[in-house]
Amino acid sequence: MQSDNPTAAILVIGDEILSGRTREGNAHHLAQVLSATGFDLREIRVVADDADQIVAAVRALDASLGGAWDLLFTSGGIGPTHDDITADSVAAAHGTSVEIHPEARALLQARCDRMGTELTPNRLRMARIPVGARLIDNAVSAAPGFSIGNTHVMAGVPEVFRGMVAWLIPRLAAGRPVRSETVEVRRGESDVAEELQAVAGEFPDVSMGSYPYHDERGWGTNLVVRGLDAERVAVAMAELKRRLAL
Repeated sequence: MQSDNPTAAILVIGDEILSGRTREGNAHHLAQVLSATGFDLREIRVVADDADQIVAAVRALDASLGGAWDLLFTSGGIGPTHDDITADSVAAAHGTSVEIHPEARALLQARCDRMGTELTPNRLRMARIPVGARLIDNAVSAAPGFSIGNTHVMAGVPEVFRGMVAWLIPRLAAGRPVRSETVEVRRGESDVAEELQAVAGEFPDVSMGSYPYHDERGWGTNLVVRGLDAERVAVAMAELKRRLAL
């Protein structure tokens, strides 16, 4: 698919993901949001709670640091415990330090006051932000994420992550949303591969994919046409259906 949309990567951080203890869903959610709002997701990477791995991944993925993609979104590792090292690691990748951000501290203090709790040193860790970063709003638990360079750092807790995504994405310069059409055929992939390949050759400006499945009725395949031009997607799908006699 030909596209001039901003490119993006997602970096998921956490030993609990790699161990299988936690099922990862944040990247799946963000991938859907990015596609619907005009960003081309090109890579998803998962790393452990290891400072060297995080620094290397951020530098490899954020274009502002010479990395591969225009934007980098991270999930995980910005909580109150000792193994939450994302803020320090992202700061190191961007060549800066971490300090208590006054606005972040005020947000946490206000939440503690509302809840009748104390802003303990552990809670205050969530106000540690790289110098020069901009805050990402957290309407769920107040502890903010942050953006520095083209890296956007968000929490790993799914509810908090989704809230941060909802706040952040409309504030970024987007491209054109991806348009898609799907047709289901009760045939295996091998039975539709020739027609799919032929149409793909005629329409290089769109992408085509086949996704097989098996159920109680046997094999079937969902054929998907995707592109940035709704009219071209529709024309390509019409040609695919014609070739398949649908």
